[in-house]
Amino acid sequence: MNPVYFETRFRLDARPPRWPDAFVIITAYATTGQSWAEHVNVAADRRLAEQIDRWACWRWRVTGYSPTTGHAEPGWAVALAWEEACDLGRAFHQDAIYAVESDTLFVTCCDSGRRLIAVGPFRERLDGDS
Repeated sequence: MNPVYFETRFRLDARPPRWPDAFVIITAYATTGQSWAEHVNVAADRRLAEQIDRWACWRWRVTGYSPTTGHAEPGWAVALAWEEACDLGRAFHQDAIYAVESDTLFVTCCDSGRRLIAVGPFRERLDGDS
């Protein structure tokens, strides 16, 4: 697994009224190591949001970023089981997604080697959560 996944922090434009006890963080932007045109990233993000809305899931905008490189990707915090979210991530060409359970942040690959790997407390990685 790419070590950059363990340093990721998350920015919020606004704090949600509540956080579910369990949710995932998923993006549709270019997979780690790839570069897509901005319009391709934006279109993929829109399709992901539309899919989440069809399932009528709670969602909130979250941007994951690297404090080392500054690379950032808008994504979605979604009230979805992590196994189902891995399938969704794979459909959107993602290498990995994050899961949060009782404020513990996990990362998991979206391929057949799926397993939750603890990263640390989720709220300690939030910025703009005022």
